[in-house]
Amino acid sequence: MFRSLHIAATGMSAQEMQLEGISNNIANANTFGYKKQRIDFQDLLYQTVRAAGAPTGPTTMMPSGLQLGCGVRVVGASRVFEQGTLLNTNNQLDVAIEGRGFITVQQADGTLAYTRAGALQTDGDGRIVTAEGLPLDPPIVVPPDATTVSIAANGTVTATLSGQLEPSELGQIMIATFVNPSGLRALGHNLFVPTAASGEPMVGAPGEEGRGGLLQGSVEKANVDIVEEMIGLISAQRAYEINSKVITTADDMLQAATQMR
Repeated sequence: MFRSLHIAATGMSAQEMQLEGISNNIANANTFGYKKQRIDFQDLLYQTVRAAGAPTGPTTMMPSGLQLGCGVRVVGASRVFEQGTLLNTNNQLDVAIEGRGFITVQQADGTLAYTRAGALQTDGDGRIVTAEGLPLDPPIVVPPDATTVSIAANGTVTATLSGQLEPSELGQIMIATFVNPSGLRALGHNLFVPTAASGEPMVGAPGEEGRGGLLQGSVEKANVDIVEEMIGLISAQRAYEINSKVITTADDMLQAATQMR
């Protein structure tokens, strides 16, 4: 009887974390470059009361055995890096990655981070930066007399300067890929950093060696499907309710047992 109370409690705890993951996905449904999280569950250890194959007689054995489960736990929250919908903004500095990879930026402490959010701007020095002012790595500076800026699919950035007919090349936006992007650690602010699980970044030109190409004038929206998240929300709510019902039922049975004479 006490086992069922503990098992149901683990189920309620797991569904609470499932609800937190869903709520974070819904909250970031309009965050550029956001990749939804998926909560992964795992059953706990089993108590073997009778092992399968245990002898029951001189020539017979247990066909299936008897194992009692101990509940469930959350084993991880993995990122789903499928492509999000591309939104046309007509902003000449906005870029969306079509395919695999991340844009490399330099943080305030000098370390590198990686992002899918391509809503780029220029700062007071003309550097192309993210919405939070983090410059690209390698840095690209737009001259103050530039009239138009073009970003090719291979990441080459060119600008037409005042008084010039031919565009000048300013640099190239590079793309980093990882063996296991789900192993990246999220910092918030649309940034990721590598871990031992993700592997080291492999940096190269967009469109080469499986890297995605760049699309100027667009940004990648979050890959969150609101309908799918609502279905998961209902499922988590019902699972939580039924686990609480198990606790109530077990309590009623314990009460009946204590009142027996």
